[in-house]
Amino acid sequence: MSGSGLELTFLGTGTSFGIPVVGCRCPVCTSDDPRDRRGRHGVALTLPQGTLLVDTPPELRILLLQAGVERVDAVWFTHLHADHVHGIDDLRIFSLRTGRTLPAFVPGECEAELRARFRYIFDESHWIAPGTSIPDIDLTPFGDGPVSILGADITPLPVPHGGLTVYGLRVGGLGYVTDGKRLPDEVLASLEGVDTLVLNALWWGDPHPSHFNIEEAIEVARAVGARRTFLTHLTHRVRHQDLLRELPDGIEPAYDGLSVEVP
Repeated sequence: MSGSGLELTFLGTGTSFGIPVVGCRCPVCTSDDPRDRRGRHGVALTLPQGTLLVDTPPELRILLLQAGVERVDAVWFTHLHADHVHGIDDLRIFSLRTGRTLPAFVPGECEAELRARFRYIFDESHWIAPGTSIPDIDLTPFGDGPVSILGADITPLPVPHGGLTVYGLRVGGLGYVTDGKRLPDEVLASLEGVDTLVLNALWWGDPHPSHFNIEEAIEVARAVGARRTFLTHLTHRVRHQDLLRELPDGIEPAYDGLSVEVP
């Protein structure tokens, strides 16, 4: 990545409920600001040799269309919670269109569960009816060490999320952490010198057992020292326009479809 940049596109910036929340009439769920409509979380990264999709949220097809993302060349799974995985079938179009198997990278401890949960994709003995299709995905497990994907060296960032580990990533000037509660010392060291940081942050106030609230995310952002930090995985307790006014300089809320250039 030396001497080049990457493009980060936020596909969905909401939590597992999405926004609007079904049946909710709160000010955010009924807002006419399109930045307050938040799909389940995922991003696309334009790397030197193609587009890396991070996670496959349930409404993946809709989010890709809304953001104008027309190709996916590889996938990175951060963890296996439903809001980050259950849009996996929407990957079908990419292998069908190119005629090539789509490489996907999954935390080593999650590989067996992913294969079992989506047996129709990964079990070679599963019968496929003539004229039908399934995603053609080649799973590669990763651990704590760097991974080479689409011409970029990617460093996994393991962070605690309740009783499991979520794997964010560092690539070039970008540090990306979703669904984390704290950053271990080794992750802080891996983030040294990042230009752009992405952090999950639910709401102001009440602490959550497995996610940052906004105050905690601000504290972490200051510890990392990136030039700019984008907050994502936001709930319907926070309005985009209010966050723009309330957050300190250098920290701002992301929104679905936002694209930013990263050195």
